Amino acid sequence: MSKKHPVIAVTGSSGAGTTTVKHAFHDVFHRLDVNPVVIEGDSFHRYNRVEMREAIAKAAAEGKTISHFGPEGNDFGSLEALFRQYGETGTGKMRYYVHDDAEAELRGSAPGTFTPWQDIPSGTDLLFYEGLHGGVKTEEHDVANYVDLLVGVVPVVNLEWIQKIHRDNAQRGYSAEAIVDTILRRMPDYIHHITPQFSRTHINFQRVPMVDTSNPFIARDIPTPDESMVVIRFSDHKEENFPYLLQMIPGSFMSRKNTIVIPGNKMGYAMELILGPRIERMLSER
Repeated sequence: MSKKHPVIAVTGSSGAGTTTVKHAFHDVFHRLDVNPVVIEGDSFHRYNRVEMREAIAKAAAEGKTISHFGPEGNDFGSLEALFRQYGETGTGKMRYYVHDDAEAELRGSAPGTFTPWQDIPSGTDLLFYEGLHGGVKTEEHDVANYVDLLVGVVPVVNLEWIQKIHRDNAQRGYSAEAIVDTILRRMPDYIHHITPQFSRTHINFQRVPMVDTSNPFIARDIPTPDESMVVIRFSDHKEENFPYLLQMIPGSFMSRKNTIVIPGNKMGYAMELILGPRIERMLSER
């Protein structure tokens, strides 16, 4: 961990809504005039799209599974090394994974491939990571050890599946059956490598729908923020000014001494109230 070169990570499962949190962080960065280097978790996949399909088929033939949730599908060593190097020197290597044609035009590489590795630009204020494994820890690697502020985005699992099914169908053209197969294949890695991260986070944001999501595989739409509550859990409740948050966020209440519950449509506002002062304090300590 580093005071001079802070590392902030937002971690959450595919379809969990981490991108929404990323936008909230960017608003805070803009307001505080922060110059971050943004690292995308997909850039540390071990294989490109074609190679991953081949690896999945080979594993299936051997009676095994491989997914983007686990160590076989990712390079945790390089991610750990980046966080450590940036914390020590403010430098490191980065690249992008190209998801679609629009990104291909922007990045200059074909969809489903990686851009070449490049040096992180000099003079950045902090490293901001958004992806699946900002708080991962295995017997060989401890990525979480090098993160100064770790934020989890954890919808209840049925809502997470609804969001993933709708996103992968609408944006990537996958059938519902293919998406369900992916969920099933990823389940062992989800249990062993995704879920444990949320015991290491400094703050968790968990969206809970107030409508029936008991069968996520037939849900016709995603519950809206107005149909949700957000449970925010702090690892150290002594660091947060709960009376201030309760005053500033209408409809909020405390459910435990380290947990505040807010209306779903106040999530972005709450993030700015909670995360802005923490980031400002991190930068002042540099």
